[in-house]
Amino acid sequence: MKSLLRSIADLFLKPSVRIGLGVLVTGGFVAGVLAWQGFNVAMEATNKEAFCLSCHTMHDNLLPELQKTVHWNNRSGVRARCPDCHVPHDFTDKVARKMQASREVWGHLIGTIETREKFKEHRLVLAQREWTRFAANGSKECRACHDYKDMDFDKMRPASQVAMRKAAERDQSCVDCHKGIAHQLPEMKGARNPAFDTLVSSAASQRVSPGETYYLVVPQELFADEGLSQRIGSIEVGAQVKVIEAKGDAQRVELTLWRKNKGYGRVWYSHFGLNITSTILDREVARDENFVKVLDTREDPMTGLEWQQVTATAWMRKGSVLDSVEPVWTIARSSYNASCSVCHRQPDEAHFDANTWPGLFGGMVGFTSMDDDTARVVLKYLQTHSSDFSASHHGTGSPDSALQTARP
Repeated sequence: MKSLLRSIADLFLKPSVRIGLGVLVTGGFVAGVLAWQGFNVAMEATNKEAFCLSCHTMHDNLLPELQKTVHWNNRSGVRARCPDCHVPHDFTDKVARKMQASREVWGHLIGTIETREKFKEHRLVLAQREWTRFAANGSKECRACHDYKDMDFDKMRPASQVAMRKAAERDQSCVDCHKGIAHQLPEMKGARNPAFDTLVSSAASQRVSPGETYYLVVPQELFADEGLSQRIGSIEVGAQVKVIEAKGDAQRVELTLWRKNKGYGRVWYSHFGLNITSTILDREVARDENFVKVLDTREDPMTGLEWQQVTATAWMRKGSVLDSVEPVWTIARSSYNASCSVCHRQPDEAHFDANTWPGLFGGMVGFTSMDDDTARVVLKYLQTHSSDFSASHHGTGSPDSALQTARP
């Protein structure tokens, strides 16, 4: 028995002693061919649409979305399949992508995205991974079918011609403009802008002096008491407040803003006649004369509406203000330039007035990947840097003098 075991061990450990060199070389070559063929068969099998759709997560969530698009059914009969878009065509990149996909297979096996609810919860992260990959490789998978050099720009609509010619000049990645072209866009509620972390950190170390003016770096709730138990409304990022006093983790602030004298007057604006929201109060306190004091009343000549300058004091949490609003605008400016210049040249901030920007921005922001918080900050930045405040439009950089010119 020992001799038999030793012979078997020598066969594997010292094959050249038992087997001729020619046989070893031939056997090794055949084994290599079989291994390579097996590898190719496995690659090909996992590169078919049927394999992708065998996972119920893909079949139940993504297939119905794809079937509603031109990539599934069109007049030319050319259909894009899952691997056409999501698997690189170059061998090296394909192997790397297959290795990355093992994480997705594992997620399927352990049930991370097994239900529709779980899939929607993780969809933003999954989409961002693909967007990052497409951005890094210039959307090579898309351009296997849609190459700039093969496009006839003259057959496009005029608006499309302008955008596509500029994209071709920059050799731009397709996914920069065409997110959600084959699948639904994820909800951006779970997204956040990490740049705000710096603002929050700076606000936490900001020394606050009573009687001085400061600016919100993140939205905050407003309270009627220093214990922060009676919520009465909210205040927006970038809003200006005067700190009256601080007690523990709370600080009392004074708000001096404008509201339209109609309804409950819950929405308070930063400037007369301009729809730049700063504070939204609960209905019960908005008309409470013990809480709200009216300082001035004017009629807006542009709309005929009566506006009131009002003031009130409220409590809010400490550590959320800075002595300058410029850091907030720096983040907003960067986000606006980065997100809104991808598909076309973005309008200059002073090209529109403050009351026009909300409608225009609302129509554009859906084509970007901005999260809700960033979108609100960018809109407020555009409004406060609009033609109502522009030196080039009014001959002075002062907001007050600009508004006096715009609204006599």
